[in-house]
Amino acid sequence: MDGKHMQIGEVAARTELSLRTIRHYEETGLVVPSARSRGGFRLYTETDVARLMVIRRMKPLGFTLDQMRDLLDATDRLDADADADRLDAEDAEDVTNATDRLDADEREALLERVRTYRQAAAEQVEKLRVQLSRAEDFADTLSARLDRNAPATRV
Repeated sequence: MDGKHMQIGEVAARTELSLRTIRHYEETGLVVPSARSRGGFRLYTETDVARLMVIRRMKPLGFTLDQMRDLLDATDRLDADADADRLDAEDAEDVTNATDRLDADEREALLERVRTYRQAAAEQVEKLRVQLSRAEDFADTLSARLDRNAPATRV
């Protein structure tokens, strides 16, 4: 675990997500609090915050909850495998058993899933850039119209 625990209010402030949204993501299985306080309050770690930030970044790109879950599953599995690779053989047995390790085909399939999401994100970002440009043009047109029709001020 990564040290300090935060309550949901602090996590909401850091991620700029509402308490309701964070609870919804918990209900849908996208994020699970790392712990609970004795009083039953949700407690989150930096890892949980990072996960919520991934979700927050995917949302405006139009990804569905199922797509978010799929990407997070792929990255979780890749990360767990990479962590196990960094440990020596004795420590690796404590973290994961041999059946949990990814073979080359599984690893490549997961990497391909991540690549697919990266491509989809890049395409959606480009679409949003076009929309933003159109919106800025519209705002500029309105400003010019207001400037042309504003009453002249006398000195």
